[in-house]
Amino acid sequence: MSVATFQARVIAAFGRHLLVREEHGQELKARPFGRGLAIVCGDEVRCRHDEHHSEVHVLEILPRRTVLYRSNVRGGSEPVLANLTRLLVVIAPAPPPELFMADRYLAAAESAGITASLVLNKADLGIDATLREQLQAFAVAGYAWIATSAATGQGLEALRHACIANVTALVGQSGVGKSSLARLLLPGADIAIGGLMRTAEGRHTTTASRSFDLPGGGQLMDSPGVRDFAPAIERLEPRHLGFIEVARLAGDCRFLDCRHLREPDCAVRAAVDAGAVHPRRYESYRRLRRLRETLLDAHGPKARR
Repeated sequence: MSVATFQARVIAAFGRHLLVREEHGQELKARPFGRGLAIVCGDEVRCRHDEHHSEVHVLEILPRRTVLYRSNVRGGSEPVLANLTRLLVVIAPAPPPELFMADRYLAAAESAGITASLVLNKADLGIDATLREQLQAFAVAGYAWIATSAATGQGLEALRHACIANVTALVGQSGVGKSSLARLLLPGADIAIGGLMRTAEGRHTTTASRSFDLPGGGQLMDSPGVRDFAPAIERLEPRHLGFIEVARLAGDCRFLDCRHLREPDCAVRAAVDAGAVHPRRYESYRRLRRLRETLLDAHGPKARR
């Protein structure tokens, strides 16, 4: 006799320990059935009850609309979060912003079809001329930014509005106040998710990825996988690597396969020389392009194809 299956959404994941929510809102502990399923928070899955072991098995990952990938220790790609619709890249005046890291979050989001924008937290500390120039460079490229302060509440309504009806993740370097912003967006939520996943091995806390329902609609995802982030190189859009200003200009280059490095009549390099593309953004693109080619060379001709 066949066993009935049901559809659910993964709302927490720690390795093979999962928490899923079925269509009626019931939350169930579950685990993948077999070793071949790389399930992450946000996945929509098909499950069944195993009456013999009093547990829920995840049988299948349903088609993902978007996936945020990172590079693993072997240089390959691994999924971090699924079905995101919004990535908010948080920077701040202090600690000094790691803008090349911000570029890589934005590139990964663009390549994955995820809408991305910037959040300048700790705006109460002031924005000096150098940081303002960099924010303007992002704006010229096409990225909106929101000024916020978790300390004063500045910009909180704009941040909430950006999250409405979206599945959102806050990402960025350590110390910029992502957790403080998340607590303001999720009043009363246990952001550390202590006690959420208790197994025979003990309690898992901050290492678990978790999706929270936002007041007013939408979800906010918290994951350690996006705190120390390197994009999965082979998942970046190969023509422009997720740099939206490069994508806009690439069609005007002489060669269809222009890498925008040393090729003649390159529209991207011409725009950099004319001041239409910020040189730091272009240098970030160059670094990522060189890294991609180094990794492809290391993996041989098959990887290039």
